[in-house]
Amino acid sequence: MRWTEDFVAITLGAFLLLFGATYFLILPLGDIYIFEAMDGIKAMSVKLDTWNTNPWQAFEFKWFGSILLLIFFVLVLGFGTTRLTERFGAFAKAFVVIFLLALLSFLLASQSDFKAAGLGYALWAIAIGIFISNVIGVPEWLKAGLKHELFIKTGLVLLGAEVLFGKVLAIGLPGLFVAWVVTPVVLVTTFWFGQRILKIGSKSLNITISADMSVCGVSAAIAAAAASKAKKEELTTAIGLSMVFTSIMMVAMPALIKALEMPEVLGGAWIGGTVDATGAVVAAGAFLGDTAMNVAATIKMIQNILIGVMAFGVAIYWSAKVEKTEGKTVSAIEIWKRFPKFILGFIGASIIFSIVQQLLSPEDSVAMIEKGVFLFSKSMRGWLFCLAFVSIGLSTNFKELKSQFSGGKPLILYVSGQLLNILLTLLMAWIMFYKVFPEITETL
Repeated sequence: MRWTEDFVAITLGAFLLLFGATYFLILPLGDIYIFEAMDGIKAMSVKLDTWNTNPWQAFEFKWFGSILLLIFFVLVLGFGTTRLTERFGAFAKAFVVIFLLALLSFLLASQSDFKAAGLGYALWAIAIGIFISNVIGVPEWLKAGLKHELFIKTGLVLLGAEVLFGKVLAIGLPGLFVAWVVTPVVLVTTFWFGQRILKIGSKSLNITISADMSVCGVSAAIAAAAASKAKKEELTTAIGLSMVFTSIMMVAMPALIKALEMPEVLGGAWIGGTVDATGAVVAAGAFLGDTAMNVAATIKMIQNILIGVMAFGVAIYWSAKVEKTEGKTVSAIEIWKRFPKFILGFIGASIIFSIVQQLLSPEDSVAMIEKGVFLFSKSMRGWLFCLAFVSIGLSTNFKELKSQFSGGKPLILYVSGQLLNILLTLLMAWIMFYKVFPEITETL
């Protein structure tokens, strides 16, 4: 029986979370501790070391884990693709090449100068893929492994597990206002600006860029693109813009905040609400200090919750307004068909792990979830996203992409929306953290 791609993504995401949890759930058997037999799970959480001039330094003690991870992915993702009627052998052959390109992306991103400049793996993955696609060419057999939507949807299910309600409550109402009031306002305003002022021809391109910029970068772009049935080239355009500006903002914003001698809490809240990618948010916040990093990361997690809400709203709007047939009403079935169902995996993972966190003691929660399962899931999510970006790059043709930048409107849309986002987020963060709830700010 053929499965839907969203169901496959939920299934694979659930398996990866359960697989990561087994390291902490398996009990000792007699005098033999099975924990030792589970060291392969740790080994697969491959994170390359920083290097300067010798790239081999990045792979110190990482070769075994990299090979183990490749085999693991071939088996797990290969199973998923066979549910989508893809032949396992054809996928496995192509996937090895895509994995090696992803590994190259991580290698370049770990170089000290590139790392300091904020050139992350996502940017390298897309750039490498686009170079091969437009200069060398992509052979037909390699296309069997280009499953970018499956990779990134599975990664988003893993991301849901990291959105813990306990952290949302810890930062309180100020964080909720920054993330849940500013974000919808910026999203709607930017989309309106794109349609009424810039008059962008494709509404799906407009909403994908608007969601990418206002909600949380690539993850939101994927969800919005799925709900609006955006073209692959439109999604690539949104992701490309996001990668470039994220690299700039994660370096420029901490420098500006330090120059203005802004308080850490305010600076962290500002970063958390404006910088797109979660990883970039943590890195930018770390430049300011631990307090700023924690505030920034928590607000970004709160903002991530809106992915599901946004996707549902876009699905309803597209069904009821954009593609509505005159004289016909939109049924709930039509909205359900358009709704990106992998979001249910995202929400389900968030609920389950939030409940587990509340049931555990604070010490066990940190040890088993944040320093345990999440270390594995974050690593897997990073790899899945990188595989997706390589696949997107390999699937991108400059001739097709050129039409998306006609007149520079997508760039103007992104810059205008981000400027509004920056100003409103700073204003809301200052009001909430320092005027309305100063007592909460003092505890952070």
